[in-house]
Amino acid sequence: MIILFYLSSGLFLGWSLGANDASNIFGTAVGSRMVKFRTAAIIASIFVILGAVVQGAGANHTLGKLGNVSTLAAAFTVALSAALTVYWMTRLKLPVSTSQAIVGSIIGWNFYTNNPTDLQTLTKIVTTWVSGPILGGIFAVLLYMLVKLIMRKSRVHLLYVDAYIRYGLIIVGAFGAYSLGANNIANVMGVFTNAIHLPTIDLFIVQVESTQQLFFIGSLAIAVGIITYSKRVMETVGNTLMPLSPEAAIVVVLSQALVLFIFSSQGLSDAFVSIGLPPIPLVPVSSSQIVIGSIIGIGLYKGGKEIKYNILGSISLGWVATPILSGLLAFFLLFFVNNVFQKDVGGTPVGLERIKNNFSIKQENQGIDSLKTVQYIDSVAVQGNESQKDAVVVKNVKNQENLSAYDDSHTFAYWTIIVMLLIGASILLFYLHAVREKFKDKEIDFKSLERKYRKKVSLLEQNVQETI
Repeated sequence: MIILFYLSSGLFLGWSLGANDASNIFGTAVGSRMVKFRTAAIIASIFVILGAVVQGAGANHTLGKLGNVSTLAAAFTVALSAALTVYWMTRLKLPVSTSQAIVGSIIGWNFYTNNPTDLQTLTKIVTTWVSGPILGGIFAVLLYMLVKLIMRKSRVHLLYVDAYIRYGLIIVGAFGAYSLGANNIANVMGVFTNAIHLPTIDLFIVQVESTQQLFFIGSLAIAVGIITYSKRVMETVGNTLMPLSPEAAIVVVLSQALVLFIFSSQGLSDAFVSIGLPPIPLVPVSSSQIVIGSIIGIGLYKGGKEIKYNILGSISLGWVATPILSGLLAFFLLFFVNNVFQKDVGGTPVGLERIKNNFSIKQENQGIDSLKTVQYIDSVAVQGNESQKDAVVVKNVKNQENLSAYDDSHTFAYWTIIVMLLIGASILLFYLHAVREKFKDKEIDFKSLERKYRKKVSLLEQNVQETI
């Protein structure tokens, strides 16, 4: 039962991922009434679970190298920080990525516990944040050209085209759900794999190890998010960045699925190595950002006039703000859990004990050791040299006073840093809210302008009809 409590933050993150990212797979299909929501939800849930259990280990390995979160309390707090960041940024209608949120939280844990961050792994992850959308855009353009060529050459009847598009959306959506589960399950359960060790389950044919059990539990949370909360998002998605035709929707989902599959396939990475190419980085990437890259790729191919460029500024802010906010939140929550609830969060946490340990090391470097001091006092007492004994006692008292002063000054310094970080986070949130309101005002102005011109057009039509 206690394990389920600690897993609750990861399950919350999985639910959020299912509620939001399922729209990237079936949003256009459901929104355009090409596929029923019930059909989309069932297919997405089944294939998300399959992808997570069968192929989720590759991306999880890289995330574990970024930060080895080794205790239950730390894993709970890190996942909770990422989940809260995703939830609040979604409420503010700002673009958010669970991949960037969990990476920011892990780095926050590294800072708090004084664990080094693997810069090579971090560079690899950040590189995929940029290359993922670019790769999605390239795939989208190539696939869109191929689809248009096939439709032009085949000369299929419109009724058959409609049926083919429906089946295509279902097949491509199933592949997209599988790839989403394989790539993004590491965001949901990756921090728990080193902290929780479940007994292996023997199913006669196969053995289900602890990591696969955790991935199955996390994928169930994603499926629950898809079934319970993704309908509203699916029905409203599709025209946020650019209007999409049904064939363009298939291309976007297929491009996203291919990129997610590439960054989670251990077999494909091994194949690259076998032919002398560098291995593919197996890291969790943002499905939302890949979709955005794919849509922009198609938009640029069609001339770029249909793209709503003002949304790109908000997306860029989301890329920067998400890991920073989740990292700061993880740092403060870890401080609270460690110092208020006295829970072990691993490493050497920021606090009084870490300060004393640093001071003890400093004492030893200076040749001052409290145990040796006591032994020296005893030896001097045996010799009867009271004056030397008094001098050593005075020296030891001064050392204790220095320790107390060191504690006070460094505790003050840490609290100063924390307050400054809180102020910085508040300013960043205020700025993000202001930018959102600015875009909202522009959207309202655009809608009012559109209504105004519609009235003018209708009046012109009436005048023309009356004239005729």
